[in-house]
Amino acid sequence: MSMGRALDLSNEAVAGAPAAKASVRQAGLFADPLIPMLTTLAVAMLVVTALLFARTAGMVAALWGASGLAAVVWLRNGQRGVAYEAPFALMIATGIMAGELMAGNPLHLSMAFTAANMLEIGLVVFGTRRLLPQLRLDSLNSAVRYLVIVSGLAPIPSALIMAGMLATLNGHSFIEAFETWWFAHALGFATLGSMGLSLRRQSLAEFAKPTRALEAIGILAAVTAVCLVIFSGVKVPVGFVLLPLLLVTAVRLKVLGTSVAVGIIALTAIGAAMLGHGPYVNGFSGPQQAMMAQLLVIFGFLPLLFVAALLEERNAFAVRAKDGQLRAEQAS
Repeated sequence: MSMGRALDLSNEAVAGAPAAKASVRQAGLFADPLIPMLTTLAVAMLVVTALLFARTAGMVAALWGASGLAAVVWLRNGQRGVAYEAPFALMIATGIMAGELMAGNPLHLSMAFTAANMLEIGLVVFGTRRLLPQLRLDSLNSAVRYLVIVSGLAPIPSALIMAGMLATLNGHSFIEAFETWWFAHALGFATLGSMGLSLRRQSLAEFAKPTRALEAIGILAAVTAVCLVIFSGVKVPVGFVLLPLLLVTAVRLKVLGTSVAVGIIALTAIGAAMLGHGPYVNGFSGPQQAMMAQLLVIFGFLPLLFVAALLEERNAFAVRAKDGQLRAEQAS
């Protein structure tokens, strides 16, 4: 009498089960090509936009989101094996290279910029998988690991390589190129990475409620309005409002909303500095204005993500304690 496969404990059947599972896990890129294709297109558009409108230190842009987007999509896609991840990395590199060429960079510099970006993207993916295997920013420990260790350190090798190359070939200031690259790419990984890692069904379901959605829209609209007033050069003393608004964002909108708010601040502050507006117009050159705006976001507002992560961790502890109390009461 023949047995079904689930009941067959023969060596052939047992050996075949992991192979079948592995074959599913090692599914190639073209079994699910939509996300890689959209990511490649978005990366190319971000590269072109940054290079056309955000260059400050020679050929280095002060705003850079392409690497952050590529890294977080790669992470959220999961570990699918070499058959998926190698072509995915190649498509990301193609998007960066296409953007560099469309922005007018020469071929040799486009290849160097592409290699440097892929180096830091790979370091972020590797470091996040090692230090945050659950890919969650719902505790202070996980926020420190991702924002400080991964996002802060991963861009340094690429920044050193490209700053040295630009200083040698084009005579650009090594320090300005290095600092601009490091701060811009670290901000991209921190803001877009935090958004992507905290964007989950549970958080989206919470903000799907009409009252919560209106609250989120209202808070983020207020952050945007205050930023536009502060950094556009309008002489209205509202700068003191921004930090309390971010605290409200951290309390009410958690890591997801706080990362969006920090992204809004980075875009308006650094963008305004490149246009010659904002608090750093007097006494600083163009690249220095953008660098000061980067430092303002990194040291002035990015730490609110730690507060949001800590509050999220506290809320999780409170929920678990309440559940434990209910179970104890039911058991007694």
